[in-house]
Amino acid sequence: MNNDRLQKLLAFLDNDPADPFIKYALATEYMKQKDQKQALIYYEDLLMNNENYVGTYYHAGKLYETMGRPAEAIKVYEKGMAIAKTANDMHAFSELQTVYLSVTGPDYEND
Repeated sequence: MNNDRLQKLLAFLDNDPADPFIKYALATEYMKQKDQKQALIYYEDLLMNNENYVGTYYHAGKLYETMGRPAEAIKVYEKGMAIAKTANDMHAFSELQTVYLSVTGPDYEND
């Protein structure tokens, strides 16, 4: 575990609590440390408060999948695809579409 890096990121967040990159970096660091609960806190904060931070959607959705919460993953992927399309980020759109289709499968019905 790299507590040094985590402590530095937390200090950065104290100095700039609204910075989405720092929140994303914290979520990533918590994932590296296998702390899904803390990572999810930062991903959900980004989804709620920085919805245009496109990179969040893939990783948050994958975390929901890992946690056995596919319905939430699907919602995140759907919103992420819409945001990516609006931002004309077709690379992110394509990645999100791929994971979305892998979760929904051929028999998925969007009620």
